[in-house]
Amino acid sequence: MRLLHIDSSPLGGNSVSRELTQRVVAQWRATHPHSRVEHLDLAREAPSHLNLDSLGFRLGVNAEGLSDAQRQENELSEKLVSQFLAADVVVVGAPMYNFSVPSQLKAWIDRVAQAGRTFKYTEKGPVGLAAGKTVIVASSRGGMYSTNPALTSLDHQESYLKTVFGFFGITDVRFVRAEGVAMGEEAKQKALANADIEIKAAVTEAANDEAAALVA
Repeated sequence: MRLLHIDSSPLGGNSVSRELTQRVVAQWRATHPHSRVEHLDLAREAPSHLNLDSLGFRLGVNAEGLSDAQRQENELSEKLVSQFLAADVVVVGAPMYNFSVPSQLKAWIDRVAQAGRTFKYTEKGPVGLAAGKTVIVASSRGGMYSTNPALTSLDHQESYLKTVFGFFGITDVRFVRAEGVAMGEEAKQKALANADIEIKAAVTEAANDEAAALVA
């Protein structure tokens, strides 16, 4: 089994989302000791945002006549989408930035959202091509959004990621979150303790679903 571990926060050791992804991966390894884990650090290896050089995979540009920059960008897009498609489990560290996700994570999504690879268009509409994966999103937020009706509408972080992975055909998308981490040390520690419970539940449930599928 292959697990792709993605971090997107630039805060290094001070990042809550990175701490959460480490805990998710550790818990997964405890229940799946033979898993092969690959780490993608988007803060260190962020793909550039889409531009005229990197749009080749979307425009169907023939390899002939490409500039060196365009060829390199196409190779990077191919590397990222192949890495994503090869994974059975994807753990994504996603802190909330201005009600959405970090631009580094958005840049990665733009590279793997490839027609013919992760989705296709049909007469009946788009169809995802990356079904069968489990995605666990480690979500961190400074405030309380999931339990505060006044702030729920501002959440374009988890709703966006659920939509994107769903568009790719992935129905098993699980969220573990630490909320209120900017509301004082006590609130942060409580959020991490709650996240630990969610992490164990998410991994255990995923393992049970996997076992049930093998029996079926």
